[in-house]
Amino acid sequence: MFKKTFDGPNGAELLVQCLEDAGFTHCFGIPGAKIDPVFEALADSSIELVVCRHEQNAGFIAAAIGRLTERPGLCIGTSGPGTSNYGTPLITATTEGDPVLCLTGNVPQRQLHERTHQAMDNVGLMAPVTTYASEVEDADSVAEQVATAIQKSLTPPMGASYLSLPYNVMLNEAHGSPIPACTPPLGRASDADVAAVADVVAKASCPVVLAGATCVQSGAAAAIRDLLEERPLPVVNTWEAAGIVPRDRRHCYLGRVGLFHNQPGDVALANADVILAIGFEEVEYDPSLWNKDSKATLIHVSPRPADPIQDYRPALQLLGDLEANVLALKEALPEMPAVQDRPGITALQEALVDLDASSSSHDDFPAHPLNVVRQIQEVADEDPHTTVVCDVGSHYIWLGRHYRCYEPRHLLFSNGQQTLGVALPWAIATCIARPNTPVISMSGDGGLLFSIQELETAVRLGCNFTHLVWRDGTFDMVAFQQRKKYGRDFGIHFGEPDIVQLAESFGATGLRVQTADELASLIRQGLATPGPTLIDVPVDYSENDDLAAAMSENWQIH
Repeated sequence: MFKKTFDGPNGAELLVQCLEDAGFTHCFGIPGAKIDPVFEALADSSIELVVCRHEQNAGFIAAAIGRLTERPGLCIGTSGPGTSNYGTPLITATTEGDPVLCLTGNVPQRQLHERTHQAMDNVGLMAPVTTYASEVEDADSVAEQVATAIQKSLTPPMGASYLSLPYNVMLNEAHGSPIPACTPPLGRASDADVAAVADVVAKASCPVVLAGATCVQSGAAAAIRDLLEERPLPVVNTWEAAGIVPRDRRHCYLGRVGLFHNQPGDVALANADVILAIGFEEVEYDPSLWNKDSKATLIHVSPRPADPIQDYRPALQLLGDLEANVLALKEALPEMPAVQDRPGITALQEALVDLDASSSSHDDFPAHPLNVVRQIQEVADEDPHTTVVCDVGSHYIWLGRHYRCYEPRHLLFSNGQQTLGVALPWAIATCIARPNTPVISMSGDGGLLFSIQELETAVRLGCNFTHLVWRDGTFDMVAFQQRKKYGRDFGIHFGEPDIVQLAESFGATGLRVQTADELASLIRQGLATPGPTLIDVPVDYSENDDLAAAMSENWQIH
């Protein structure tokens, strides 16, 4: 048994004090020998330790907590593969702006140069996938490094921070006390810059707002809604900005854009004379797809300058606090004409309605994707607090185009990295961050098995969510793009486990769709059943080749 030879805290105990002081309530991870001093300290703390079944999923859960709460989530692991397994969730979080703090162990410092068990250059591995990566080399620096890591994760562009914890440092005597992390508020752009942007927007014939991921942060989202209330403008949004337009401002909405350049919102951008990109991150939708050779005046409104990209060259930029700049712009703009009075807007909104309405005509079985989306929409609309969580795959395209939500961060996608397997861990995070609210998650049968082991964690925690498995036995999102490029698909088939039996083997509830119109009732049944429910949804993806089709000429603005 280890016994301290000093009275004060060791590095691990000071570390946990700092985490408590910073407000962390949950920690997600897997134990191991090189991180056990921290686990020992966590055992006596106020932080709830959630033991997961794979570090990758622990990272996904922590990052989703960060996305939903706008405060870093916390994950932990041991050395070697316990560290490397966090690479995927951390690059996903960093790319998509989700604050998270990851802690993993390392061998004692005197062995770092040796080819010994689980020795690794942790920081060298993690630096490319995080906003900040550092090794704690002295127990007395623990408080400083925790505060720094938290600050870095919350500084735009937000993302993952990482600390490597050598075993001996965690056992050494530590001096110091927790230091509050400080993220100083950003200022707003100058009055002259705001006035210049307002003048350009006011004189435009058809300005269009392109709302991006940063828009859904709470203060910014409220400001954009105020802008649309008093100075209505046509709006398109990226997938991660879903819900930015409230239900009572639907007359401003022209749809979601991203991935394939063939939606009504893409036509709106192509025909705009001014594009007001608010909170847009270039990773969300490659500017070469929607802005190449554009004649529109591009305005960039963001906490940080636009990246130097050939196809994204703003004529004007409003930099700084997004909420403050949007509110200043609202005050500087004159009265605006009704959105429907702008050229071509009504035709695009009618096209958007027609695309969604077509879902009612599909009643075959296995289910057409539009029919599945329609029934998800039906249930979700019954409670405005419903969060819908979507994995990556063909279902993600159908849902991204046709599912409507009216609250920020109530439709969750991995769009920057398109990381497969996020949905089930994100559903767990949503149940923790938004207790007693409906959670509907979904994945394809390919993505499901990337994280199915975490269903045991969900059962153990008593998470109440309903998870739809869109089943067709292939990696279809890859398949239809292969057919488009090569005229055939290859390497996309796999076996089909019984989803109902799989769910039941974990102690969850399993249900199976057997007719085209019963999904909605099964979702309601799942949400009313304690614990997680998996629903097997056979789907017919035979129309997926049309997903990447060219834009309809009928939508063009003349």
